[in-house]
Amino acid sequence: MNFPERVQINEVVLRDGLQLEAKIVPLEEKKELYELLVNAHIQTLEFGSFVHPKLVPQMANSGELFDAVAAEIQRPALIALIPNLKGAENAQSHGVSRLNFVFSASDTHNQQNVRKNTEESLTELTTILEFCNSHGITLNVSIATTFGCPFEGEVLVARIQNLVHRLVEMKIDVITLADTTGMANPKQVYGLLSLLRGEFPSQKFNLHFHNTRGMGLSNILASLQAGIDSFDTSLGGLGGCPFAPGATGNVCTEDVVHMLHNMGIDTGLSLEGLLKASAALEKIVEHRTPSYLLKAGPSDRKYPVPAG
Repeated sequence: MNFPERVQINEVVLRDGLQLEAKIVPLEEKKELYELLVNAHIQTLEFGSFVHPKLVPQMANSGELFDAVAAEIQRPALIALIPNLKGAENAQSHGVSRLNFVFSASDTHNQQNVRKNTEESLTELTTILEFCNSHGITLNVSIATTFGCPFEGEVLVARIQNLVHRLVEMKIDVITLADTTGMANPKQVYGLLSLLRGEFPSQKFNLHFHNTRGMGLSNILASLQAGIDSFDTSLGGLGGCPFAPGATGNVCTEDVVHMLHNMGIDTGLSLEGLLKASAALEKIVEHRTPSYLLKAGPSDRKYPVPAG
């Protein structure tokens, strides 16, 4: 097996992780979580999204959070998710310099998510890209429902190839392939990624897996074997799409990092720091999270032998 020596972890708990929570987390608690992630050496952080507050009220204070931390000299690269040009304009007004535009490979899911079909989102992407280029903003793109749609089922490989080809022609720096509702399996993941990396060898890909059906880590393993070295993860395993039935959490940051470190793959992150942040997260959201590592501890933990 050939694995990369180092993997980039892009933390998404402040955006994807919190957007399904019943509690609308206030600014001060988001900032507390942000500081704990910084102390764990997170280098890339999707801190929020610029969407209509009535649709996703959990993200309404994203601009305030950015304003509160943007002046810090030592901080992660801060990325905001946007669904449209209005979101890009709002993000730019706060000085955000890295954006992630998301659209769905599935027309039905895209209609549920942003009230447009896929082609209409791609047309808007052209306008957004022009806006970002004129304002010195880096724009990355995520393709939701890459591995299957909860409404349509299978998404054809040829459709993903075509969408990626069009994004490559636009010179998008990073393309994220997202398993929005945890429908992917390792064989499918390895096959698609091997195909895309062979067809677009210079393109940077990032993967976004959900653990809806317990296959998140196995899909990351398949991605590593296909040569991928960049992943979105969410502290505590929180998250999910508000516009997809059955959506549950992302792959859990501390679980992924623990697996990678045990495999001898560097992430640059402090597992101890992540566990501290994950414990604080449970207090903030006021419930237990899906984190395996927070429950069981690292695999190298030793226990005293019971007396008798």
